[in-house]
Amino acid sequence: MIKTTLKIEGMMCGMCEAHVADAIRKAVPSAKKVSASRGRREATFLTEEPVDTDALKAAIDATGYTCLGAESSPYEKKGWFKRG
Repeated sequence: MIKTTLKIEGMMCGMCEAHVADAIRKAVPSAKKVSASRGRREATFLTEEPVDTDALKAAIDATGYTCLGAESSPYEKKGWFKRG
């Protein structure tokens, strides 16, 4: 799994968070666990494959918010029953 984190400017309320999450889901249909936080000024989601960050930034910017950057990193599920 790959975790993508977007730095987003302009989210002011819960509805803003919902708009950003919806834009991510439309731009990346395979995205899982999509979340946006106005307090942290970021949105995160998981995918199996790397995403086109330029297209993702354009989708966020088209909603009226500003995507300041995107970062992807390998994601390993954490939990009590992790095998290793």
